[in-house]
Amino acid sequence: MKASGVLLDTGPIVALLSKEDANHDRARQLFATCTPPFRCCEAVIAEACFLMRKVDPAGPAEVVALGRRRVYEITFNLGSEWASVEALLRKYADRPISLADACLIRCAEVHEEPRILTFDDDFRVYRWAKAKKFQPLTPEAPASVHERTDADF
Repeated sequence: MKASGVLLDTGPIVALLSKEDANHDRARQLFATCTPPFRCCEAVIAEACFLMRKVDPAGPAEVVALGRRRVYEITFNLGSEWASVEALLRKYADRPISLADACLIRCAEVHEEPRILTFDDDFRVYRWAKAKKFQPLTPEAPASVHERTDADF
């Protein structure tokens, strides 16, 4: 089995960086109890940068700074996964699936990792490797290894 690392969706990144976000405290709890780096894809980072720009002109730089500080790492290459991602977008066309969601589903398959930091309920419906369920983390049931402080972010 491949090394584990929690998958990271857009919502928790935006919530962590935006104190005005309704999920800010929830995101802080989750990030504080999970060991980085999280696994991510460029589509998630692009989405987070776009959303953060609406909140703060420096928001995209803050998203990128999390990567520089190794809070997350890009572990998925869409360029080598076009067919798989296209198939996922077609499979879930009846849901509000984004490119970022499809890339995270494929990332779960590639890394055999069901755990995900997300506020998107669609990950309770999405399946990876055809039938495997995601394990969305909650503040009550995090994938904790050690505590982190706000200074780490």
